[in-house]
Amino acid sequence: MHGKPCTMLGTGQGGLMEVTEVRIFPVQEERLKAYVAITFDNCFVVRDLKVINGNNGLFVAMPSKKRKDGTYRDTAHPLNNETRQMIESKVLEEYNREIQKSR
Repeated sequence: MHGKPCTMLGTGQGGLMEVTEVRIFPVQEERLKAYVAITFDNCFVVRDLKVINGNNGLFVAMPSKKRKDGTYRDTAHPLNNETRQMIESKVLEEYNREIQKSR
C-alpha cells in the first residue's frame, strides 16, 4: 500500500474500496492549480481530476469531456456526496502537502 495510510470508501455493495495513492501534478495557471491521479485498491486509476481555485477556495473537479454542444460531462464521478467529500479531502490534503514540499 505504498507506505501511506488508506482512506476507506463504502461501495454500497457491502465491500470497501481504498484510495491507495494520490499523485499531484502542479501547474502554474490562474485557476487550475494541479492535475491529479487517484488509485483505488492498488489496481484502478482515475486520471485528470483537477484542483481548481474557485470563488470559494480550492475544490476538486472530476475528469470530464467536452460535448458537441460545448458543455462538459463528467466521465468519472462519485455517486454520493459522502464519497465526493472523501475524495476531495484526500486530494486537497495531498495537494497541500505537495505545495509545502516545493516551497
